[in-house]
Formats: sequence, structure tokens, C-alpha cells
Amino acid sequence: MTTDQIMIISVLLVTMVLFLWGRWRHDMVAMAALLACVFLGLVPGGEAFSGFGHPAVITVACVLVLGYGLQLSGAVDVLAQRFLPASAGPTLSILALIALAALLSAFMNNVGALALLMPVAIQMAGKHDLPAGKVLMPLAFGSILGGMTTLIGTPPNLIVSGYRETTGMGSFAMFDFAPVGASVAFLGIAFVGLIGWRIVPTRKQADTGGFDSGAYLSEVRIVEGSKAADKTLSEVEQLLDEADAQIVSMIRHDVRISAPNSRRVLRDGDILVIEVDPESLSTALSSLGLEFEEDVPADETEEQDEEKSDTPKSKIKAAVADKAAPDNEADEAKEKEEKKSKGDEAVIQELVVLPNSSLLHRSATDIDLRSRHGINLLAISRQGRRSIKRLRSTPIQAGDVLLMQGMPEAISGFASQFDCLPLASREFSIPKKGQALTATLVMAAAVAATVFGVLPTAVAFAAGALAYALLGIVPVRSIYTSIDWPVVVLLAAMLPIADAMASTGAADLLAQLMLEDVAQGHAIAGLALMLVLTMFLSDLMNNAATAAVMCPIGISTALQLGVNADAFLMAIAVGASCAFLTPIGHQNNTLILGPGGFRFSDYWRLGIMLEVIVVVVGIPMLLWAWPL
Repeated sequence: MTTDQIMIISVLLVTMVLFLWGRWRHDMVAMAALLACVFLGLVPGGEAFSGFGHPAVITVACVLVLGYGLQLSGAVDVLAQRFLPASAGPTLSILALIALAALLSAFMNNVGALALLMPVAIQMAGKHDLPAGKVLMPLAFGSILGGMTTLIGTPPNLIVSGYRETTGMGSFAMFDFAPVGASVAFLGIAFVGLIGWRIVPTRKQADTGGFDSGAYLSEVRIVEGSKAADKTLSEVEQLLDEADAQIVSMIRHDVRISAPNSRRVLRDGDILVIEVDPESLSTALSSLGLEFEEDVPADETEEQDEEKSDTPKSKIKAAVADKAAPDNEADEAKEKEEKKSKGDEAVIQELVVLPNSSLLHRSATDIDLRSRHGINLLAISRQGRRSIKRLRSTPIQAGDVLLMQGMPEAISGFASQFDCLPLASREFSIPKKGQALTATLVMAAAVAATVFGVLPTAVAFAAGALAYALLGIVPVRSIYTSIDWPVVVLLAAMLPIADAMASTGAADLLAQLMLEDVAQGHAIAGLALMLVLTMFLSDLMNNAATAAVMCPIGISTALQLGVNADAFLMAIAVGASCAFLTPIGHQNNTLILGPGGFRFSDYWRLGIMLEVIVVVVGIPMLLWAWPL
């Protein structure tokens, strides 16, 4: 083993560990790995950022714009209205829903397809009196399966095609992935829609009026006149039992008291951290005259905290306030009136945090939620975990469901800016007449130009994205915000690393180890091993990164066996797309974690059966479509 091989394998192992750890975003890890390869002399400095101009990266960015345009134009809504049965049983309804998700995912970003159909899935669950998770997990898996059927359906397909082009074999065509991908997707969707959704763990019955996001942890303050004041904790808990709520802890003078004594007497200004279902939240507050902590003005909380200590500071503040009272009475009355009018228009909205949200690992305090955005964070639903910090200082994670209060336009702007998905009552903008048809025709033209070889794939979809902007389908200001830049950076950084694996001979070395120790030199066994290993890695780390790491190993394995390399590349494409065992393997799995009420271990029950179907169906189809 040469020094270069040792270094590139070491960088690769460290990168994979960081991907699995999840402490930093995937794009940051990939960029650090790329720079490490440059500093170690494994990637020439002049070629370090060549990945940003790679056709696969350009195509991913343009497809994201086109998918966003289909969403804004209303084309997806029209398709959903015509495709989904109005009156059918749960099995047929779920089957139709996930089939639609697969169809959309073949031509747009599968995270976007899932986000569009999640409210439909939640409504469907309520209609059939099912837990939301029973519909959400099949929907997520269906959108993942649909992405593997076309070149543009998922980033791993574009990476595999791009790597094939760098080897001099040319790129794959638009529907070269269909024989294997469509076969696996068809049988996978049939299994999930007819049988698999019944296997999904039941996580509390969803109410027909909404969806079950699990119990919220909410902070409520005992204000003046509250029924809870001067009562013992046990007396308040008995009253809260009627609303199916329980006290988790309390906060007095900024000191958190976990498991407080039941005989403790509560006072004005105390904060209770209660665990309560969304449906019972208002009942719990009204029964005791409590208010959300975020609803209590800051000046009132300060007054309540200082009432019990007559310090010189408080005396000075009181004196100044009394002196200024005549001048400020009119302003205060006006301010109260404005607050009252605003409060009458404020709404409460539930948002789920998307995996690529800029909120990740930040708290409401970090982003100055109330002062900068005019929104209150009332509660956080995070399945399987209980926050140990104050609500406003709790770092937000992907899949969290946030209960927000504010003006509708403020919440809508916040959701758009920070990549959150409204789940409860969504307001849809009405697209201009004819935009749905126009958007569909432009998308079809871009696909046709690629299929018939009129234009290279990247050029065709770049032209489509430009057409969307010129026709006003996607506002110019939204062109760049519609692109998932972390994915773009990840792809661009990993491609030169994949080339370094090939140029240093590290890919050949790893392929040789797999063939000699596991596959024993058998081509079919090597192909099955490539598929299973890729699926395993994809369940643990980003699927695009998995494809970039495995491509050079797949090519080397095929060359050493003297067989068709395309079969191994296709196995990598399929395997990288099939992440069904964990919530971290694919963004769609993460997205349904909170709204579905799932735990980390809930995915493998249905996921393991799907991955068995992928292997059983995929290997014969690979051998038929791409003979060794």
C-alpha cells in the first residue's frame, strides 16, 4: 500500500465517521475533506473546485428550480386532484398517494415531492381514522423509490452518470435507470401500498381534525389572577389531569426545578413546563388561567420577578416610572390597543423543520425570533426526547414540530426563509391562469431534449430553469433560494475526492479486498455485495456521498472481474437511493420523524422488508438489463 493510498483511505474513513456523527453539516464535512486532499497533494489545487462546473452538479441545481416551479404553478395540485381517488378505502388511497409521490419524484426533487404531499397524507390519515405515521412512512418510502427511475430523479443517479462520463464511457441517458429502477419501484410501491403500511408502528391515534405530532413541551406562566396561584403543585396537577397534561418541571427566578415537590406552593410569575397533546393545549391553559410564556410581555415578567425584592434599583425604576407616567399614559394606551388588535389577528401554526433548514442547532434566542420576526415559539414536539433546557434556548433539530404564534404573513415568511413546512392550516397562493400547463410543457420539453439527444442534460435543464424565470413561473428572487445549496456543495466537493480514489489506486485496492475476501472472485456475488454494501452505507450517511465513494470502487471491481462496469454502477445507483432503515439515511425519513411521532428504531420494520425486495428484484433485473 502506497503513501497516497494510505492518505486517501484515511481521509475517506475520517469523512465517513464525521458523516455518521452528524455534528457538522454534510457539505461542511465534504468541503473539509476536499481541502484536506488538496493540502496532502492528492487533488491538484487547480482542479479542487472543478466539481462546481460538473454537468451533474449543474443539473441538480436546475432540476431543483424546475421542481419548485411545478409546485408554484399549481401543476402538482392539479395532478393530485385528478390522480387521488375521492372516495376509497385506506389501502387504495395510500397506494394511489405513494404512486403519485413516486411519479413526481421521478422528475423533481423527492424532498419537494414529499413536502407537497404531506398535508394530503395527514388529511388522508384523519379521514380514515389512522395514525398519521401509517400514511407518512409509506409516502416517504414511495418518494424515495420513485427517484431511482430516471437520471434526474435523485442526486446519486446524476453522480453515477457523471462519474461514468469522467471515465470516458459517456453518461447515462434519461431513462437508462428505468429498467431496474422502475421494476424495483413498482414492486416496492405495490408491497408498501397493499401490505407494508400495516406494519408501520402505531404511534397514538390521529384525530380527524388534524395530525398527531406527539406531546408538546410547553412553558406557561402563572400570571396575576390565575387559578393556579397559591395552590400546591399537586392541586394544579389534579386540575391538569382533566386536560391530559402533566407538569414536567417548573422555573422560579430563572432556576429550573426538575421533579418539584408536590407540596410546593405556586406563586405569580412561576413558569410551569407541561407536557400536553396539541388538542388539549388550549384546555390546559384556560382551565387554570395560564398564559404561554412567550405571550407574557417582557416588562411584566420583570415586574413579577422584582415584586418580592425592594432593592434600590427597583425603587429608582419605580420613581422614574411614576414621574414619567403622565407623559407616557397616552403612548402606553396606544401601544396596548395596537397589541390587542394584533393579537386578534394572530394565528397559531405548526411548522416542521426540514433537514436542510438554517434553523438546525440554533435556538429561538439565537435568531431573535420574537424581536426580528414578530413570532412566538410556544412549544416544541420532539419524539423520543425531552428538552432539558428552556424552550427559547433549546437547539432545534431536523424533524422538530414547532408551535408558532404570530401574524399569518410573518409565519409564512419565516417558514419560507428558514425552510420549514407548514402542517396545520396552510395557505396556498393561487397561481396565474395557465401557469400549470406552461410549467408542465417546459418541463416536458427539457426532458424530451435530453431523451432525444437534442441538448446535453445540463444545458436542457438550465434552459428550462431560465424559461421558468422569463415566463414568471418562478420569481427571479426565488431562483437561488429554491436550490438546496448544501447538496450542491456536497456533490461538487465529493467528485474530486472520488477521482483521487481512482488515480491513487485506492479504489482498486478496496475492490480487490472485497473480491478476494467476500465475493471469492464470483461476478454475481460481487454485484450483490456492491448493492448490499451501498444500501448499508446509504442508511448511515448521505446518499449522494455514498454514491461518490462507491463509484470508483464499483468500476475497479468490474475491471478486475473483467465484466460489464455498467451493471456495478447501476447497482450503486439503486443501493444509494434505498435508505429505509434509519431516519438519518435520507432527508425524507428525517422529515416525517416528528409529524409521524416515530422513534429511531421504527423504520427498520418496514425498511428491512423493502431492502430485501430491492435485492431480490434488483439483482435479476441488473443481470437482464446490463448483462455481465
